[in-house]
Amino acid sequence: MGTETPTSGNPIASGAEKVAFPAAEIDKRTAEQKAIDDWLPITSSRNAKWWYSAFHNVTAMVGAGVLSLPSAMASLGWGPGVVILVLSWIITLYTLWQMVEMHEMVPGKRFDRYHELGQHAFGEKLGLWIVVPQQLICEVGVDIVYMVTGGKSLQKIHDLVCQHRKDCKNIKTTYFIMIFASVHFVLSHLPNFNAISGISLAAAIMSLSYSTIAWVASVDKRVHNHVDVAVEYGYKASTSAGNVFNFFNALGDVAFAYAGHNVVLEIQATIPSSPEKPSKGPMWRGVLIAYLVVALCYFPVALIGYWVFGNSVDDNILITLNKPTWLIVTANMFVVIHVIGSYQLYAMPVFDMIETVMVKQLRFKPTWQLRFVVRNVYVAFTMFVGITFPFFGALLGFFGGFAFAPTTYFLPCIIWLAIYKPKKFSLSWITNWICIIFGLLLMILSPIGGLRSIILNAKNYGFYQ
Repeated sequence: MGTETPTSGNPIASGAEKVAFPAAEIDKRTAEQKAIDDWLPITSSRNAKWWYSAFHNVTAMVGAGVLSLPSAMASLGWGPGVVILVLSWIITLYTLWQMVEMHEMVPGKRFDRYHELGQHAFGEKLGLWIVVPQQLICEVGVDIVYMVTGGKSLQKIHDLVCQHRKDCKNIKTTYFIMIFASVHFVLSHLPNFNAISGISLAAAIMSLSYSTIAWVASVDKRVHNHVDVAVEYGYKASTSAGNVFNFFNALGDVAFAYAGHNVVLEIQATIPSSPEKPSKGPMWRGVLIAYLVVALCYFPVALIGYWVFGNSVDDNILITLNKPTWLIVTANMFVVIHVIGSYQLYAMPVFDMIETVMVKQLRFKPTWQLRFVVRNVYVAFTMFVGITFPFFGALLGFFGGFAFAPTTYFLPCIIWLAIYKPKKFSLSWITNWICIIFGLLLMILSPIGGLRSIILNAKNYGFYQ
């Protein structure tokens, strides 16, 4: 559990149990473990710079979900919407700081994976069962959503380009998802986080670009009077119950928007560390830059989009904008490039988990053939689920509430309280409990809204569209 960092002392002798191993056997076991760690995706490369942390975190955090924030604002209203957006930004920055701090809380050891931190706090078995299911729901779920998002964005580009041509045929979403997946059958064989740093950088730039297009184009429409002056800011639903459920569903949209914590420790694991220069310094510098970019993406899109279109805004603001065609095509191309990078970023910890089980527990040899099979099967699985359930994003709004809110909003706080045990009613204790209560409310309320949304829209869902 955790990866030991080099120390001047004897790492074997420092354990609580004194077991007599022949010196040759000890060397062999250590060499074998080191060879496996050097092969696994998360621990194979530790030469990342602080700016890698910045664009990896932007790519992980700013998803295509940012385009649904104006719609979430329409369900939340001005006052609650602004408060929840700002609170979420502050709380998730705080919990991210906690995870960066806890990465090397034990001298000589690094918690390179989220579940290793959970195991340290709750015990070997309980920690694994608390963290891994939630982390897998988030990471595999996001990859399936991005598989669908990438396919639908490609379809949108095709439809916009062909809308005035008679020789263009209507192509099913299924084929566009398969085109998008073909890219990942190639990129998924890049070995580790540092190998995908160029893709992640491009994805981070694209996320800022299409977010900027969304709010600048909205302002342009308002300034040039292309929007009805009498914009309505009231709630959409005609009944109180409808408004309440829409409010709950919007909470899920916000929770989904701040879902980057599931890969934070894995990103920090790629940064070099020593007792004199721990990894938390460069990691935190990158996180601050990333959160500044997050603010530049989220707040203008959410607030300006809602200000311009009011409660008539669509679930995706690019649909509401619609014109000029060339700009919307460009924005959708940026979305495609971004979700390519995000898919890889969220897939890497999953690859690491699967390959760890295959090599350490099932005793497979760490070879490129094993990696080739594992990663192709994973990409094929996410493609198949995306093709089968092209409405998976709506389902994730329901199931994701159980996993996104805990791993992002309050699980780091619970781990912090379990390990550091701050004094009751101290500032640290109060702050952590505020985050826990806020996160619990998100976890309980957002699936309620998500379930109602699924029930109401079930008639529109179709398999293999």
